[in-house]
Amino acid sequence: MIGKHFVRPVLPTGDEAPTAGTRGASVGFVCAHVLVVDDDATVRDVVARYLGAAGHDVELALDGPGALRAARTTPPDVVVLDLMLPGLGGLEVCRALRADGDRPPIIMLTALGEEDDRLLGLELGADDYVTKPFSPRELVLRVGSILRRTAAPATAPELVDGGLRVDPAARVASLDGQPLALTTREFDLLAFLLAHPGQAFTREELLSRVWGWEFGDRSTVTVHVRRLREKVEADPTAPRRIATIWGTGYRYDRGTTPGG
Repeated sequence: MIGKHFVRPVLPTGDEAPTAGTRGASVGFVCAHVLVVDDDATVRDVVARYLGAAGHDVELALDGPGALRAARTTPPDVVVLDLMLPGLGGLEVCRALRADGDRPPIIMLTALGEEDDRLLGLELGADDYVTKPFSPRELVLRVGSILRRTAAPATAPELVDGGLRVDPAARVASLDGQPLALTTREFDLLAFLLAHPGQAFTREELLSRVWGWEFGDRSTVTVHVRRLREKVEADPTAPRRIATIWGTGYRYDRGTTPGG
C-alpha cells in the first residue's frame, strides 16, 4: 500500500510487484501518456514503475507549476494528481487545467481525512479518486478503466433526445447545437443514462456500470449528476431529463423538455 509517510521507495513484493509479463495483458489494454503529480518521491517512484510495467508512458511532476507546464507542453491522456501539493495545490491544478479547456481524465490521490477536498475536486471536474494508502495495482486498474471508456467503439450509434445529441464514437455532445464541455466521467454517465431511458439505476449500479467500481463512495455519482444537470437541464433545480428516484437513484426521462 502507498501512503504519504514512506521514507524510501519500496516496491511491494509477491502478488503486488509489477512484472514485464503483465504489460498490456489486460482485456482492452490501451497504452497512454500518464502525468503523475506528487511531491512524495516514494509515491512517484512506485506509481511510475507500476504504470510503466503496464505499458504506459509516464511523465512525473513534483509540484503544481511543474504539472501545468508538463500538461501544456505534452497534453496527457490521464493525470494522476495528488491533492496535497506544496504551493499550488492539487485543487488549483485541477481548476487551472479545466480553465484551459483541457479535458484529460483526472484521478485524484487523497488522504482518508480529505473528504471535503475530494468532493470539491469532483465538483471542479476530476473524474475519479484513490484514497491513500492505496494499492498501486488498484490505481493501474483505475487508469485502464478510464482509458477503455474513452476508446469508444467506432460503430457506437449516436444518442439523441430532442436538442441533446451524444456521439459515443466521437465522444462529443451538444445541446441545441452548442457543444457541451464534459469531463470523461460526465460524458460516460450521460451516454449511459441516455442509452437506457426510463430505467432507474442505483448509485451502486452506476458506480459499477460507468466507473467500473464494484464498491466506492456513492457521493461520486451524486456530484457528477449535479454537474451534468447544470449542463443539460434548463433548470438544474427542477430537472426534467435526469430524474431523482427517491430511495433508488436516478433515471433518464426522454422527451420531457420543451420541444423534446
